[in-house]
Amino acid sequence: MDAEELLEKYAEGQRNFQGAVLRKADLRNTDLMQIDLSNADLTAANFKGADLTKANLTNAKINGTDFSKASLSGANLSEVNGSELWENRNRVQSSANFNGANLTSVNFIRANLSSANLSHANLDKANLSNANLSNTKLREVSLVGADLSNSTLSSIDFNGVSLVGADLSRANLQGVNFQKANLQGAKLQAVNLQNFNLSGLNLTGSDLSGANLAQVNLKESSLQRANLERAVLQGADLKNVNLKETNLTRADLTDAATYGWLIEDADFSRAIMPDGEVYKPIAAEAEIGKQETSLEKVISMTRKVINTDNAPAPVGPYNQAIAASGQFVFIAGQIAIDPRLGDVVYTDDVKKQTEQVLANLEAILTAAGATFQDVVKTTVFLADMNDFAAVNAVYAKYFPENTAPARACVQVSRLPKDVLVEIDAIAVISG
Repeated sequence: MDAEELLEKYAEGQRNFQGAVLRKADLRNTDLMQIDLSNADLTAANFKGADLTKANLTNAKINGTDFSKASLSGANLSEVNGSELWENRNRVQSSANFNGANLTSVNFIRANLSSANLSHANLDKANLSNANLSNTKLREVSLVGADLSNSTLSSIDFNGVSLVGADLSRANLQGVNFQKANLQGAKLQAVNLQNFNLSGLNLTGSDLSGANLAQVNLKESSLQRANLERAVLQGADLKNVNLKETNLTRADLTDAATYGWLIEDADFSRAIMPDGEVYKPIAAEAEIGKQETSLEKVISMTRKVINTDNAPAPVGPYNQAIAASGQFVFIAGQIAIDPRLGDVVYTDDVKKQTEQVLANLEAILTAAGATFQDVVKTTVFLADMNDFAAVNAVYAKYFPENTAPARACVQVSRLPKDVLVEIDAIAVISG
């Protein structure tokens, strides 16, 4: 059958052309909506600019076929073969060309599109599950909401590609480049991304449950509200990564680099932390009072605020002096290390670092059977005195001015782990 005969029959209302042989047929810019070309031989045919909306090309041969700028929205191309053809190590037919085609909601299930050209195509909500897309050209393609689960995507360059909401679960991603790709809300369940470079990517709300992310580079990427349950993150680079509200239940973070990561409201239940220990949550506030003290209160305690007009009046949440008697507790300088993680948090936020420092002080005071009201002296060490006002604002929430302890504040050249603030304290407790 040639192109002219097909077009005549189509014009008469015929739509069933199953098994037709249309090799090298010229069908450019034709209207072939809802045509049935299943099992047809379309090798090297030219459908450039044609309208194949909702067409059926199931199991068709499309090696070397040109679908550039064609509309195939809602078409069924499951199990098509559009790869290159080789004989005796010589290429006898190029792969299919879908450059600039409209492929929204197309069915490519189990299709062989190895080395095909899908550049500039719109594949939003397309079904490419179990398809072979190895070495396929996908320059500036859109795959929003596309199903790529269980597909072969080896050696694909997704540079700058939108994969928002796409499903890549259990796909073969060997040699894939995700640089500058948008994976927001994407599903990547049980994929192998070991040693991949995913730095700076938008993975907000993505599902990476059960994924192998060992030694992966996620530096400065966003994984906020992502699902990393049971994910393997051994040795991963998580520096400055956003993990706020992320599910890390049972994840393995052994030896991960975590400096500067953001973990507010993240769930580490039963996760293995970077130090190899299983995560142990800090006791809830309601339970703190139930903790057993590590010191016996055997000495009575008195605490008196000292103020005199013969010395400068306090200009912040502290007093000139505190007179106290009882059992002294000397608390070592605390910095913004989260004890759940064993590393510094909020590296660039002095207010949040101060909150963490005071939380650490409170935990030690509680263990000693004391509270902030029992503190008689503190020393605040700052990396930059310009941060004084910000630190003071947080500090004042814990120490009301009328009962605040004596205090000294100094700027130092450097603090441990290059933190921004350190605070030590002396408390006195009684029986």
